[in-house]
Amino acid sequence: MSKPLLFNAFLMNTASHIHHGQWRHPAARQHEFNDVNLWIDVARTLEDGLFDAMFFADVTGLYGPADGQYVDNVHEGLQIPSNDPAVLLGALAVATKNIGLAYTSNVMQNHPFNFARQVSTLDHISAGRIAWNIVTSTQENAARNFGYDALAEHDARYDWADEYLDVAYKLWEGSWDEGAVLVDKEGGRYADPSKIHKINHVGARYKVEGPHLPSPSPQRTPLLFQAGGSPRGIRFAAKHAEAVFIAPPDPAGARLHTQSARAEAVRAGRGAEDIKFFQGMSFIVGSTHREVDAKREEIAQYSSVVGYLTHTSLGILPDGTRLPEDTELRNIPNNGGQGHVDWLRAANPDREPTLGDLAQNRIDRGVVAGTADEITDQLLAWQDAGIDGVNVMNWRLPDTYLEFNERILPTLQKRGLAKTAYEPGTLRKKIFGHDQLPENHPGANYRGAFGSTQSASRAEAVVAGA
Repeated sequence: MSKPLLFNAFLMNTASHIHHGQWRHPAARQHEFNDVNLWIDVARTLEDGLFDAMFFADVTGLYGPADGQYVDNVHEGLQIPSNDPAVLLGALAVATKNIGLAYTSNVMQNHPFNFARQVSTLDHISAGRIAWNIVTSTQENAARNFGYDALAEHDARYDWADEYLDVAYKLWEGSWDEGAVLVDKEGGRYADPSKIHKINHVGARYKVEGPHLPSPSPQRTPLLFQAGGSPRGIRFAAKHAEAVFIAPPDPAGARLHTQSARAEAVRAGRGAEDIKFFQGMSFIVGSTHREVDAKREEIAQYSSVVGYLTHTSLGILPDGTRLPEDTELRNIPNNGGQGHVDWLRAANPDREPTLGDLAQNRIDRGVVAGTADEITDQLLAWQDAGIDGVNVMNWRLPDTYLEFNERILPTLQKRGLAKTAYEPGTLRKKIFGHDQLPENHPGANYRGAFGSTQSASRAEAVVAGA
């Protein structure tokens, strides 16, 4: 029996995010991304459609070789120029009431003490609707932007992220005890110092004394997203993530990924259902197949193959030339985006995929087309494969989401695959039924770990096992 899926809008504060070239369409407004009013309009459209969250992607560097040309990136508006989504979320938090606000921040770009403070502030402003997409970055240029000679090796980046999370959990979950905030005007005590603690973290990368400066926000720890598809990324998600963005090419790939990740979560001491999986999808809806085909042709008319190829970051030489499209992926060094390559290999078991296959996969990936009923049938098949929700990738802003609300949502609701109203409370409460991390999540280990003499041994044990 079907149950309502969760729906996020997959966005980026830039002109060209996923579907490159579409910003050139006369009806498209994504080129207006500098105007906060565009985003407020989009946010209100999404709340009308009962979307669970606005999921903002982000990067802190250019796609392609670190010493390469970036002419194509700039011509395409391919994530350059782009703006900081964290700043935008502050505005959207006060312009919305129910929708979750998820944003991407990589572990290179912000010290965990400062990042934890920013997240807590946003969670307060939004009354508990903030989510964090944990990423380790895939751009060599991003590493150089923050003073590193090169991007750390793939698995080492996840080791880095493990410590980053450790610091953040200590600040969000352990630094302030429940009941620390008093607001005692008569006694002149805003908070109880005996219930506010330094964390004294000392690790391989960070040394943080604390305490956390904000008081506990409604969720304490934001809802945690992650998107790694490599074996190391899946293990990381099994330990930390509450929601995972996936992009396998078909339901069979989704089943394999979700089953593997849920099994890893159980091995990590969590429940198999403690993680929600969101498949990336784009919709082409029509009343007839002729209308669907006409829309597909219009999308193709504005699609930029150069943009999609540039987005892969593979096969581009420093002088801007590209390797032939029949170059096999195993012959191209890849220190980022390994999960997409793995999924592509799973979909082509009889041969090694090529650069051209990867580019075409970028163009076609997640496209679900048909009438509203046919789209619903396809979503049921994906749900049966293990997904819990969809990250809806737009062709054009705001038209993609207006059309979803008008032409797809009513059928989904009629067939039980979409909710008909928001539940009250925080984002985590809406999705999982509770405001804060469950007890079996590693972040919860720090609750009460820094408080009293009696808990000192617990703190030592937690730090030792971090």
